[in-house]
Amino acid sequence: MKKGIVATLFAAAVRCAVTGISLNLDDDASIKSAASTIAYGLMKYYTGNNTGDVPGNLPDPYYWWEAGGMFGTLVDYWAFSGDKTYNNQTIQAIVHQAADSRDFMPTNQTRAEGNDDQGFWVMTAMSAAENKFPDPPADQAQYLGLVQSVFAQYVSRWEEHDCGGGMRWQIFPFNNGFDYKNSISNGCFFNIAARLARYTGNTTYSDWASKIFEWEEKAGLIQKNYSIFDGTWIETGGGCPRTNPTRWSYNAGVFLHGAAAMYNHSGSDLWKGRTDGILDMALKTFARPDKVVWEQHCEASAMCNLNEQSYKGYFLRWLAATSKLAPHTAGTIRPFVRASAEAAIKACSGTGSPGMPPFRGKEGTACGFTWTANETAFDGITGVGEQMNALSAVMCNLLDGAAGPVTNSTGGTSNRNPGGGGGTTDHDPTAETPIVAGDRVGAGFVTAIVLCSLIAAALFVMR
Repeated sequence: MKKGIVATLFAAAVRCAVTGISLNLDDDASIKSAASTIAYGLMKYYTGNNTGDVPGNLPDPYYWWEAGGMFGTLVDYWAFSGDKTYNNQTIQAIVHQAADSRDFMPTNQTRAEGNDDQGFWVMTAMSAAENKFPDPPADQAQYLGLVQSVFAQYVSRWEEHDCGGGMRWQIFPFNNGFDYKNSISNGCFFNIAARLARYTGNTTYSDWASKIFEWEEKAGLIQKNYSIFDGTWIETGGGCPRTNPTRWSYNAGVFLHGAAAMYNHSGSDLWKGRTDGILDMALKTFARPDKVVWEQHCEASAMCNLNEQSYKGYFLRWLAATSKLAPHTAGTIRPFVRASAEAAIKACSGTGSPGMPPFRGKEGTACGFTWTANETAFDGITGVGEQMNALSAVMCNLLDGAAGPVTNSTGGTSNRNPGGGGGTTDHDPTAETPIVAGDRVGAGFVTAIVLCSLIAAALFVMR
């Protein structure tokens, strides 16, 4: 029986026990209450603060990068709602996963870690610096220093000889995907370069932000209409004639947020045009006619995998951040955030999903993946991504009352880490501990497909 059918039947079976979450989007207290309930359910999936577990890690089957995205969501949750409940766990997770090298390359992840995986953690650190999230103790890794260390590593991984620039998806050549340069890896690089430029005023960062964006255009990954394609393959001789035209909401969001930061920093018409162009195409692509955000490539067919089920939550957060950095976009963005929250809350009426870690939040408040106008909209698909998506949709309606991102000249308190990371890539992955389940965004799927194909072929020949 197919997964979608099982989920549908499960959802139907539990509807009699549905309680749901009440939400009045015209009342901040109601929004905060609903967001609190969803956040509680989200953090009940987290095991990193249990005795013997690793701070910052999510249990199987979740990947390390998604934990980085989850703590970024919690940083924004605190900034929007003022709720300090999860601050200590968030600080502990960021500092622990930054590792002794202070660059988000912990020893139990490095062998399998991709540039995009590292990127989700470093963007969380950047959000912490911009939002004046409580700083770690002075002798531990500091948010700004972490971001600057990873930025320097990204610079060292930029390659002009293949595709005329860009970073590869994977850091190390023994991982599947090393021959692929993708938009999310380069989007993470662009995003932190743009935000560092705004935060510090250093032209080195703004120069790199421009360079990355222009390379994406030349490589055909940012189209003239501002559609953003997934990536391009490196072929023999270093050329990259083939692009993967798949469009994901998180690619649009990561570039939108970075472009808005560059516009806020520079005030230039060029970056305003890029911000407006990406926003217009993104909303046409990743929102239905009713203005509810969705993952258009896979959601209608119920084919989104575990990773893809979390993308629209990041997209919503980046939409909200864009409306703060480029206030002229707020009137356009606000109706989409509101419509998404109204639909998402109706999907927060379940009890869990078969075959996944159990939902231990408030009974009847597990959030489903697909958001519809139906009052009984729970689709039976639950988990960390689904809970993050709904939390983002709801909490972003508090944006008008939240302070905007600061800089180091407007109240920022995060410090550099002079010895943090060093901007090197001299980690020795052969000396690391074995790869564990849940290490990176997608290379594991590629490996699994290849192995399964080989096994199937062998069995066919034997028969």
